[in-house]
Amino acid sequence: MNQKESLKKTLRMRHMMMIAFGGSIGAGLFVGSGAIIQATGPAAVLTALMAGTLVILIMRMLGEMVVAKPSLGSFSDYAREALGNWAGFTVGWLYWYFWVIVIAVEAIAGATILKDWIFSDTPLWVLNLILLSALTLTNLLSVKAYGEFEYWFSLIKVVTITLFLFIGGAYVLGLLPGTTMNFSNLTMHSGFVPVGTGAVFVAIATIIFSFVGSEIVTIAAAESDESEKAVVKSVNSVIVRILLFYVGSVFLIVTIIPWNDAVSLKNPYVSALKVIGIPGADIIMNLVVVTAVLSCLNSGVYTASRMLFALSAKGDAPKWMLNVTKRGVPLKAILTCTVFGFLSVIMSFISPDTVFQFLLNSSGAIALFVYLLISISQLILRRKIENETPHLLKFRMWGYPYITIASIIAITMIIGTMGFNSETRSQLVLSIFSVIVVVILYVVKTNFTRQKMIHTNTVENDIPEVK
Repeated sequence: MNQKESLKKTLRMRHMMMIAFGGSIGAGLFVGSGAIIQATGPAAVLTALMAGTLVILIMRMLGEMVVAKPSLGSFSDYAREALGNWAGFTVGWLYWYFWVIVIAVEAIAGATILKDWIFSDTPLWVLNLILLSALTLTNLLSVKAYGEFEYWFSLIKVVTITLFLFIGGAYVLGLLPGTTMNFSNLTMHSGFVPVGTGAVFVAIATIIFSFVGSEIVTIAAAESDESEKAVVKSVNSVIVRILLFYVGSVFLIVTIIPWNDAVSLKNPYVSALKVIGIPGADIIMNLVVVTAVLSCLNSGVYTASRMLFALSAKGDAPKWMLNVTKRGVPLKAILTCTVFGFLSVIMSFISPDTVFQFLLNSSGAIALFVYLLISISQLILRRKIENETPHLLKFRMWGYPYITIASIIAITMIIGTMGFNSETRSQLVLSIFSVIVVVILYVVKTNFTRQKMIHTNTVENDIPEVK
């Protein structure tokens, strides 16, 4: 079955752009940024800037490869071509595993927020089941349905962040009634870098996971007739999105709220809006955070299922994953991802401190490993494309090969810092364990396939010739 013939190209430019926008605005920005600020102080702005710059470079590399060689498997297929089948197998399954765990995490987060906010008498597992079922159904309808839901989810997030930047900017500049320009929180509480320069760099390994999702648009490109145009626009706009939405909003948070106010930073955007004097800030942000969670859950089901479908097309997953409905939806791949996601949710109830914590930690550094292999793949494939089909390089990575090499070094250093940080060390160790397990599975699968081929050839040779 040809994957391009089986999947429908019904995603439009507006879907693709909002998938790109929404992918880089998750609950990690609205809630997780507070923890980063507490760990680094006002210098969290620099941490966000460095992590954001690295993701911008990764997206540029991906953009170059996607425009030159469109593929459903995206970076899995590029790793396969650049480094061999083992790399494609490893990247694909690791990325799938990462998003399956994200599905569980976001379902739990969304259910918890809804229970605390509105449905206090509803059991948490019921809310988990409802959210997972609803977003699975969205993906089962059609890829256009996924794109449409993601469009509106992302639009809410983009509008919210834009309004926050406008209102917060007016507040710190003294443009609102009763306010004066005030940037004192940047330095008055033990300086701009109160925890030390080392903390600024160590925190990159934590904040960079808030950016994961930007690359989804390169997978979705295979289901759009406007893939090349959409990818180019998305990659170009990622600079503005990251610098404005992430770096800009973190800057406003540390300017409005003292970095050492742990209570306020538990929900930094609500706290900032309350300082400014916006009524109903908690209700507004709860709605937005739930939207961000649902968006991530929606994208998690989509991304994991498409990666599973791409792996199946390459023979790295069961062939029955290639079955699609009349609407062009990979039904069995989607249901498989949902089942694994729900099993992880069950583990969060049965064994939250052991099994579920293991699952979380064992996927903690996977995104960085994937980014590393994307960079290495681009370094190799760019040279190959230049030699064989230079006309395909319509969209180029900046400063090749020097910036690519610098990115590889930077990602390696970030991974290394996780080993020196007590909070992230277990994530690094268990994520390396996940990589080893996947590589072992590849070896087993390869040997099984080889033995099967040998057996088939032997049987065919033993059949007597009919004269």
